[in-house]
Amino acid sequence: MGIKLPEPFLEKMKRLLGTEYEQWLNTYNRKRLYGLRVNTLKIETGDFLAVSPFAGLAPITWCREGFYYEEEDRPGKHPYYHAGLYYIQEPSAMVPGELLGVEPGDRVLDLCAAPGGKSTQLAAKLKGQGLLVANDNARERTKALAKNIELAGVRNAVVLNEDPERLIPYFRGFFTKILVDAPCSGEGMFRKDESMIAAWEKHSVERCTIMQRDILRHAAELLAPGGLLLYSTCTFSPEENEAQIARLLDSRKDMEIVPVEPQFGWSPGRPDWAEEFPGVNAAQMDADQEVQQLRAEQALAGTVRLWPHKLAGEGHYAALLRKRRTEATDEPQAETNQRIDQGDSTVSAAVKPHVKDKSAQLASGTLRRVDKGSGEHNSRRDKKRPDNQGQESGRKDNRGKHGPAAASDTDVMSMWKEFAAVNVPDAEQWPGILRVYGRRLYLQPAGLPELSGLRIVREGWYLGEAGTRRFEPSQALAMGLRSEEAARYLGLTDSTGEALRYLKGETLHIDRERIVVGADKEVSAPASSYVLVGINGFPLGWGKWGDGMLKNGLSPGWRWMG
Repeated sequence: MGIKLPEPFLEKMKRLLGTEYEQWLNTYNRKRLYGLRVNTLKIETGDFLAVSPFAGLAPITWCREGFYYEEEDRPGKHPYYHAGLYYIQEPSAMVPGELLGVEPGDRVLDLCAAPGGKSTQLAAKLKGQGLLVANDNARERTKALAKNIELAGVRNAVVLNEDPERLIPYFRGFFTKILVDAPCSGEGMFRKDESMIAAWEKHSVERCTIMQRDILRHAAELLAPGGLLLYSTCTFSPEENEAQIARLLDSRKDMEIVPVEPQFGWSPGRPDWAEEFPGVNAAQMDADQEVQQLRAEQALAGTVRLWPHKLAGEGHYAALLRKRRTEATDEPQAETNQRIDQGDSTVSAAVKPHVKDKSAQLASGTLRRVDKGSGEHNSRRDKKRPDNQGQESGRKDNRGKHGPAAASDTDVMSMWKEFAAVNVPDAEQWPGILRVYGRRLYLQPAGLPELSGLRIVREGWYLGEAGTRRFEPSQALAMGLRSEEAARYLGLTDSTGEALRYLKGETLHIDRERIVVGADKEVSAPASSYVLVGINGFPLGWGKWGDGMLKNGLSPGWRWMG
């Protein structure tokens, strides 16, 4: 065996698995498996297969958009990766996003979201309808989270950097679907990433169980009646899996397990492995309590385990739970989702009655209002904590301390409207709420409560910022666009190396005839015009064309570093 596993871990697994132990242990002599998931926000699965340069793709049975690939394919080195057409993801890690059953119009929370693989999976299932809140309490990880969401072209997401308990006053009973991919001891990932072994030895299972218990407890408060919560880990430890769900069921009588069919080589959960179930001592149980205990144990068998010796993937655990409805609780789901799509602010008001009214003004089209930014949306009590808002521009924040002085809301909106009229004429029809913070402009999904006081990494779809004289579009705006939405589009070719040169930040010589002007976008453009640059119809970023030269507008943090 090439991997040296800790002896305490092996002893525990031998005790748990019994006769299956040797079969499980032999998986560490096999090569790890590689997977990618097609991003259906940008391309349908069949269409991707038609243009895929990877010859050895094989379907992953539990995810329609998922495929195994060969290591030598190196999909992270292809321009399609930089266009956001797929996300590289371990095959078993695709299961939680499938089991949660997200549908367009849902209000979704990915509570432990970094680096964003599952968030992008959930966003694709929303199809741009409803909203996604992607949160992670580790500040250093939220930069990758925000970038992956932007790379995937997600328009209806907000990225937060908060402890779960801090979300409760803002989102109590708000979300219809919640994913808790909990931080864990990572035992199921030892074959994939040997560095997880050192982390396992440093961070004990006991420490992880304490975090998981608190996260689950807070997540239950954030879930709407009738909503679904998917708890998952990438560990074999019963203390972090069945025992955590048993504890939650004991403390929350309004939560119940939704049984998952053990298909695709999945195995039922093991209630007998939960070393102790919360509740009264067995000797003190009356008849009713014994029945309740038996039901809880039976319910745990409705959770699922993914074993590497039984399927083509790494080790995972997943449990799907529902919060029971009570009489006179929340409104019917379909009605609630319809109100979100229509931007009905009463949904938010019902969730957070103490929200203060803020000044608003009408914007054109369906962009209904512009809230005045206080500039404090990235901080809470700890004022000295830096934010992540300056990811693209390199500025620390948007309060004018670094860079140009803060522009007024009117200036930012005026610059945006001027830019949009020339470059993205359909912007007036985009659903959402325009929000100005300092010099930055975001399109936020409708239906959110007021977020002031939370640490916010992305207020919504980041459109760009007001420069000294004009609006500067963001990389996120380019990645969220379809090529036909841009007034001018330039398609690069991969065969000549143009796409690679663009991704490296080079200036390109481009004939004017190659720039496609939308048939229904008869707009006057200045001599030096913004052009949406892409490959095979899929955007890669911005460029500025003039006199036969395309000045590269790709943000430095997005450039090909290979």
